[in-house]
This record gives sequence, structure tokens and C-alpha cells, in this order.
Amino acid sequence: MTELVSLVSTLLAVEAELVREAVGLELEAGEVVADTLGGEPCVFLAGLYRIEQSIAERLRALAQGRPPWPTISDGKAIPWVEGRTGLALAPSQRAALQLALQAKVLVITGGPGVGKTTLVNSILQVLRAKAVEVAICAPTGRAAKRLSESTGLEARTIHRLLEADPKAGGFKRSEETPLACQLLVVDETSMVDVPLVRALLRALPDEAALLLVGDVDQLPSVGPGQVLADIIGSGALPVVRLKEVFRQAASSQVIVNAYRINAGKMPELKAVEGSDFFFVAAADPEEGVRKLLAVVRTRIPARFGLDPIRDIQVLCPMNRGGMGARSLNIALQQALKPPGELRVERFGWSYGVGDKVMQVTNDYERDVYNGDLGLVTAIDPEAAELVVSFEGRAVVYGFGELDELVLAYATTIHKSQGSEYPAVVIPLSTQHYTMLAQPALHRRHPRQAAGGAGRAAPGAGDRGEERQRTLTLVQAQRVAGRCRSRCRIGLFLIGVFKAKCST
Repeated sequence: MTELVSLVSTLLAVEAELVREAVGLELEAGEVVADTLGGEPCVFLAGLYRIEQSIAERLRALAQGRPPWPTISDGKAIPWVEGRTGLALAPSQRAALQLALQAKVLVITGGPGVGKTTLVNSILQVLRAKAVEVAICAPTGRAAKRLSESTGLEARTIHRLLEADPKAGGFKRSEETPLACQLLVVDETSMVDVPLVRALLRALPDEAALLLVGDVDQLPSVGPGQVLADIIGSGALPVVRLKEVFRQAASSQVIVNAYRINAGKMPELKAVEGSDFFFVAAADPEEGVRKLLAVVRTRIPARFGLDPIRDIQVLCPMNRGGMGARSLNIALQQALKPPGELRVERFGWSYGVGDKVMQVTNDYERDVYNGDLGLVTAIDPEAAELVVSFEGRAVVYGFGELDELVLAYATTIHKSQGSEYPAVVIPLSTQHYTMLAQPALHRRHPRQAAGGAGRAAPGAGDRGEERQRTLTLVQAQRVAGRCRSRCRIGLFLIGVFKAKCST
């Protein structure tokens, strides 16, 4: 409590006694709850406190008893699934498969290239052969699409699975109308916030099994909580930690550097023949922007044959600053798709046909969600409407509704969670110093290029006092690391340095 009072007093520039009195009044009113966490006194928002308690209780209850399928001999199941897939499971994957066939609730975690997808597919193959009814989901549309591609099964977003009800403001699936499945698989669990996990667990039948898959080293959810990390840290449920990086993944410099950063080490920036990781140095932010535009507009398309709008994504630690997402969106739009006569200007953005845009709110009626990427395909000034194609599905917006969209040539690393791209470009600058902790630079994909300013990259690896939920360099690397299996290119870092460096 003393630390909270001190921090709030400093932040708001008010006397500590006033803060202490305000906290006391909130405690009396029941708006916040005092408890201890790891022996430390803490204050929680009452609503979230109760939700987290209900999640813990529900998980404990679900974990009791046997899974809803007959006993399966792993001695027969493992050779059978290896023969069916043509893939030999590693010892760690075999042990994990054995546990998955016996546990009612299981967590699978690991970084890029450790075989999470292979393991999950093997589990699903075995259980579906036993006629187990399976439902699979992910937090975002892009993640769900990727899950469908990797499993061959229909994967839905969590909102679609729970049948979001925009009129009632909740979900149609609940304890009264539970999901019709014997096993629920949730991918990218690190992205799921506390309220959504509670909704999922409420809709899961008591007899069903639950498989949570995710990378605990990724950024936590944008919404409240860090559910996956807390579940793993509790030690209350069985957890499989995959650590072995397989040969194909180990050949990727993107993945190698992701693990280096995650371990608190500097990435290897030296160019290597055949590498999928590139570092471009710049003396100042202005030069960094010029080099970034050249990399996106000409260098990557010329060398790798990629479309600069559809295939290349710029990911920024922050929105603000000359190398932030907002400024770079304007510069990239002018370089790649300058608006013509047919355009609409609303809410600080100018949109033309062909622009890359992102949905920034959950819109249940249109069935588009925060983080979904699309392309503007039509503008009708007479009807005051703009049409965006999301994965081939046309969605119509009135001009007055365009505050739901932003340009997306560049976006933040937080917004890109659960996505993967053929090529990723990450600008690093001392402008972003506070956001360059490890989780942010840990997760971008296929061909990644980085550009940065002087102290930015070195500082990203050695901030030992890094706060929880801070963005880090490792996260950016992971997006690249995970795209590695499906993309031709990789990661480009644009680094801005105080002194001139060779590019």
C-alpha cells in the first residue's frame, strides 16, 4: 500500500495523504480489494479480482477427473500418428503427447521453432481418430486462419466461437448454452485477457477437456491480466515446456536472435550469407526514415519479389515520434499509395483505394475485430461509404464510422500480436527507449529487417529492472521467428545510431 500511495502521489503530483484517503474510501465502497500477492500487499480492481478468482476456481474444477475419452495407449498412438504424419516426434514431444492423452487440462508453451504446431496436430490426429469432438479457436482472425491452415480443421476466433451478441453486449454461449465439444483447444493464449478467458471457461462443459497453447515469453494481452503466465506460474496445472529448437528453425537467424534477446543477450547484427535477418544502421531518425522507405519500397521487393503493401509489414515499438507508427504510416502511404482524387479524409487520416488499413475496435455486427488487416477496395462519395476487404470478405463503412479504422502500413508490435508476415521491418530508435524491453523484440517473422538509432538496440538487451507488461525486442523477433516456416524472407531492423555506422 505504501508503494502504491507513493507512486500515485508522484504521478499525480498530489499529497500522499490525499491518495491514502482516496484509496481508503475506494476500499470502503468495495471498488477495490486489498490482498497479498507473493507476500506483498496489493490493491486490485474489485471486478477483475473476482473474475480472476472465478477463473482459478473454474480451472481447478475442470482439471478434476479423467478426460472425456477412453484410455488411449500411447505405445500404439505415437507410432500410429508418426506414420500418419510422416514426422518423427522428438522425445519431448512424445512425453507431451503422453501427458495430453491423460490430462483433462494441459498447457503447452514454448518459443518459435520448438514444434508446438507439430505436437498439437499430433494430439488432434489421435483424438479425432477416437471420434473426440474438438473445437479450436484463437483470439484474432489472422491467428484463427493460420490455425485452420496448420490443423486442417475449422478454427474460429474466440468471439465467433462464443457467438458474440452485440445487442446484449455479451456472448450467447454460457453455462446455460455450453459449447458442443469434448476438447477445446485455445491457441495464442498469451493474447487472451481475463474477461475473455472467464467467458470461455463459463461456456466449456464440465466434462470437457481444455488445451491451452501459447508462448509465455510473448507480450501479454492488450486487455487486463496475463492469464497464461499466471496459470503457468501457479504450478496448479500440468505444463509442457518445449525447449528444443529443431534443425530447420535453428538455421533461421531470426529465431536464433529471438532466443538471444530473450536470454538478455545482444542479437547478432553482422550480415551472414543466406541470412533471414538484416540490420541497417542510420545516423539519426531522419536518415532512418529514408532508409526504411527504401527498404520497403524498393530493396525488399527487388530482391525477394514481395509486394510492398500486401507482404511487408512495418512494426514499431510506439505510435509516437518520427519513427513511430503514425508518422511512418503517412510517409509510407505517400511512398507506396498516395491518395488520388477519389479519397476520403476523416479522423486525421486520408484513405484511398488500395490503402492498407486496420480495424481498431471489436465490431460484432460487422464481424471484424481489433487488429484485423484489410485493403480499401472502393469509395462511394455519393453514398458516403468505403469498402474494405478483410481476407476476401467485403465490409462496408459509412464515412462517419471511419474512426474504427487506421492506416496500417506501419503498426505497433502490440497490435500485431498473433500475426505473421512474409517480411517485417522494425525501426529501433532512442525515441522508443522505454519500450525496448525484451518481450517486444522477441516476436516478429519471416524476413525481418531492423534499423535503429545509437543506444536503442544495445539498451534493449540489458534492462534488468524491466517492468511487467513492457514491450521488448524479443517479441518483435518472434513474429519473424514464427513466420519462418511459411515465409521466404525475414526480419529487417532499421537502427538509428549517434555515430555513423556501415550499412
